Amino acid sequence: MAFKKLLASLGAGGASVETVLHEVNVVPGGVVQGEVRIQGGSVNQEIEGLSVGLQAKVEVESGDQEYKQDIEFTKVRLGGAFELQAGAVHAVPFGLEIPWETPVTMIDGQALRGMHIGVTTELSIARAVDSGDLDPINVHPLPAQKAILDAFIQLGFRFKTADMERGHIRGTRQRLPFYQEIEFYPPSQYRGLNQVELSFVADEHAMDVVLEMDKKPGLFSDGSDTYRSFQVGLHDYQATDWAAYLHQWIAEVGSKRNWF
Repeated sequence: MAFKKLLASLGAGGASVETVLHEVNVVPGGVVQGEVRIQGGSVNQEIEGLSVGLQAKVEVESGDQEYKQDIEFTKVRLGGAFELQAGAVHAVPFGLEIPWETPVTMIDGQALRGMHIGVTTELSIARAVDSGDLDPINVHPLPAQKAILDAFIQLGFRFKTADMERGHIRGTRQRLPFYQEIEFYPPSQYRGLNQVELSFVADEHAMDVVLEMDKKPGLFSDGSDTYRSFQVGLHDYQATDWAAYLHQWIAEVGSKRNWF
């Protein structure tokens, strides 16, 4: 399946650019394949540069305010400068690697609300830069990530929302300037638990799994957050019953917090 996006023409009589993604479904650590097609206008033009990248719409906290920011978290230059002849078509294939930390945007074929990740295309002509709209991609979880997500569903947790936040999670292998939080409503058996936020921080070998458990305020206490993290190998995750593992963890924290 090809996904096409036509950039605005670069000035009167100028070139136009079309980006075609051969497949929009990817996984972290994979590659999105595509082609950029530049259509010459009515005059010859000097192309100074062409690049593609990945961009995410991320939440940023500044004081008491929050706002959305587009962050380009990887970028690849495609070839060097050249002259585009009037009316000519110049096609440039590309393979853009998906960083291992890239947030997932799909779970079991369903899009996660709040996730906006896609391919950007940038064409430079005579010191003018034309950046196109985002060409969305669907980032599916790695098998190890899906095992953890399936365990939450098995325990009765319900998906609430997901977001991407600028910043770093301490003590993890994080390299990108932002991270994802997937929020779940807990089942009734964890009656003192308000919600759980799940983050994955992966590389090519393993991933850090970070849980933020939000306790409901009680009659004589305020609500509070508890953080726990553990590591999962990307290739040996199948040896663990993750539903039992997560339940034991949550129950242990809950017994200390009088959740049950």
